Amino acid sequence: MKKRSRIMGETIVFLVSVLLSGIPAMAAADSYPTKPINILVGFAPGGTMDVSTRVLASKAEKALGQPFLITNNGGGGGSVALGIVAKERPDGYFLAGCTSTGLVRIPQFRTVPYKLEDFVPVMHFGAPQTGIVVRTDSPFKTFRDLVEFAKKNPGKVTYSSTGVGSPMHLAMEYVAKQEGIEWTHVPYPGSMPALTALLGGHVTAQSGSTEWIAQIKAGTVRLLATHGERRMRSFPDIPTFRELGYDFINETVFMIAAPKGTSFSVVKKLDEAFRKAMDDPEFIRTMNDLEIEITYRSSEETRRYLEEAYARIGKMILELKIPKETEKK
Repeated sequence: MKKRSRIMGETIVFLVSVLLSGIPAMAAADSYPTKPINILVGFAPGGTMDVSTRVLASKAEKALGQPFLITNNGGGGGSVALGIVAKERPDGYFLAGCTSTGLVRIPQFRTVPYKLEDFVPVMHFGAPQTGIVVRTDSPFKTFRDLVEFAKKNPGKVTYSSTGVGSPMHLAMEYVAKQEGIEWTHVPYPGSMPALTALLGGHVTAQSGSTEWIAQIKAGTVRLLATHGERRMRSFPDIPTFRELGYDFINETVFMIAAPKGTSFSVVKKLDEAFRKAMDDPEFIRTMNDLEIEITYRSSEETRRYLEEAYARIGKMILELKIPKETEKK
């Protein structure tokens, strides 16, 4: 009897200690955030991912009561920054401003120091437009002109993008496989450096996102084709890849992610703050100016989307027989 009482007493003490040990963690989650929150954007400054994330974060600060500190670390289509964030403490104070590409495409093209399961999606807030541009002084008036030149001049056409495994890279390789042509991919740490390379005459074309809108309006570059499901609002005369006979759509989304292990309550607070920020007029105006479609999925919805996209894109890569590559230094 005494032995049973002693065991019961020890059990009660153990259960109480377990419950009490969780109180500091719960209290920390309730008071979160108590200091500035870091967001590492995986692309160079000035690009669509960078600009949209900065505006979104500036509006979310109002709901959270703490500032966001935005830094950039471009390279590898966003994979360099994701590799850094994956190793950070899962306390909600170090997040990634990234695209779905870095989580579902790039790991299937080359070795990276993380996997999809190393992150907790916070939410996604937009879907960018992308396309192919050339300088206006180039002889290419249409995308077909570029393809025909590449057929007759194997290896002479070069194009820039945000990195190996990016949708802009995949789009061009899809065309290459379909047409039986050879052109050379030149990866950069972001769309702005990739566009600069085009403007400087270092590449023949750029496969990138809408940083080139200003250059089109200025008359320095020409848009040949886009990767979206529908034609762009600002350029209704420019055909999509599908209209040109290529069954390819860039379904990339812009999103915020946290390291694996970040608590549900912290993710929920962040998700709610960012979702509220999406209603701000300045955010809406910025997204419209950049031709980024404003779309939203919650943390759980984004997780399901990424898992489905990983499987679907993996199948496409196998069908195209695109081998894994090593990022150029």
